[in-house]
Amino acid sequence: MPVDEILFEAEEHMEKALEHLNHELRGLRTGRASTSLVEFIKVDYYGTPTDLRSLASLTTPDAACIVVKPFDPGSLKDILRALETANLGINPHNDGKQIRLVLPPLSGERRQQILGQVKEAAERCRVAVRNIRRDANKHIDQEEKEAGLSEDAARRARDEVQELLKKFETRVEEAIRVKEKEIMQV
Repeated sequence: MPVDEILFEAEEHMEKALEHLNHELRGLRTGRASTSLVEFIKVDYYGTPTDLRSLASLTTPDAACIVVKPFDPGSLKDILRALETANLGINPHNDGKQIRLVLPPLSGERRQQILGQVKEAAERCRVAVRNIRRDANKHIDQEEKEAGLSEDAARRARDEVQELLKKFETRVEEAIRVKEKEIMQV
């Protein structure tokens, strides 16, 4: 495998790890209501796990409320059950046609718990990115042994992988900083 291909593959995998982190962070609650908090909750719809956003209209009429209006009124009970089991810490209110999720204000203790979840997700992403670096370096070592890649070329390739790692760790830190700022806003 050529060095360019190794670097491209490593960057692609690091990008996917960062996308996963951003997806996880979107699902964490901040001070305002956001449909991203519930849109990926799986609802058992006629025996098939389906994202909530595919089954209902999700809106935020104000900063502390999410309204879930099912496209199919028969799915209301399934959606309600999924929201209750999603462990969001929010009681869904059913009025027969739609479900309201009223988000209580975050306490200082709850904000700290959410920050802990943010840091855990970030650490998982960092570990994934470092593992990708390790794998890329293994491929470079293998190329050096098998394909006759020169020592200088192998060292340059490892340096490029390290630069890639630094770039993605910086992006992870930026994503965390933005999320922490959202959570701590009162």
